Amino acid sequence: MGQSPAIKITTQIARQMTPRNILFLLFNIIALVIFYEPMRDLIVLALQYNAHYSHIILIPMISGYFMYLKRKTIFSDTYYAYPAGIILILTGAILYLIYKTNVINLDQNDYLSLTIFSAILFWIGGFILFFGVRAFRTGAFPLFFLFLLIPVPTFIMEKIILLLQKGSAEAAYIFFTLTGMSFTREGLIFHLPGFSVEVAEECSGIRSSIALFIMGLILSNVFLRTNWRRTILVLFIFPLAVIKNGIRIVTLSSLALYVDQSFINNNLLHRKGGIVFFLIALALLMSILWILRRSEKRTGK
Repeated sequence: MGQSPAIKITTQIARQMTPRNILFLLFNIIALVIFYEPMRDLIVLALQYNAHYSHIILIPMISGYFMYLKRKTIFSDTYYAYPAGIILILTGAILYLIYKTNVINLDQNDYLSLTIFSAILFWIGGFILFFGVRAFRTGAFPLFFLFLLIPVPTFIMEKIILLLQKGSAEAAYIFFTLTGMSFTREGLIFHLPGFSVEVAEECSGIRSSIALFIMGLILSNVFLRTNWRRTILVLFIFPLAVIKNGIRIVTLSSLALYVDQSFINNNLLHRKGGIVFFLIALALLMSILWILRRSEKRTGK
């Protein structure tokens, strides 16, 4: 008779319980204890569906999935890398200690940015310590993907949002002009017959832009082999984000002008319709990916 599923699972777990893996497990427990407070705060913010944090819950799952897919290659040649691993662990620990002692006054977002950065440095240092630099290089994508757990510092996020607002306004201006609609523009405000539309911070589409960026990173890693093509795909994300926003602004404005003005403020399409325009941007991204992939197959590079 064959072994039961429970016995098979137990056997597989027992095989994985090597001294190296047990030590790394203990290291993970220590890391969790040390960085429990910032990780808890980060999870709470992510679960509150904050636009700047809502993607964070998925990052460890995606990283773990890619790590699992490449596990045989990543862990095929492991060794203890004491110097590199210990340096990163100490760097993460020292940075965390500095931030915890309030040497630098920070708001919650920037505090989490720095403490989570410290936590990831600490953990990657442990990975290198127990599995070696070669394993780190082979697993570079899922490991570096973890840096997306870090909340974007406030001053950088403000600049990104402003850039998205300005880019979206320019895209909307082009689309308004192409439609032949009657309008005047004052910076980020468009005046149409009977109402005005402002490309406010809420119209920057930061949540969907982050999602598009993450999707671009994943698609480039899965389907493209050359780094320069991967870079090209990722560089297309910002223009696609502003094009998406421009289409959304003009679509809602057209519906408000020709159907009902509620489309511009209280309509469900305005409040919850972002997914429709995100899918448009994603379709455009997939088209660019298809072109890059074809060129890669044609040249063999």
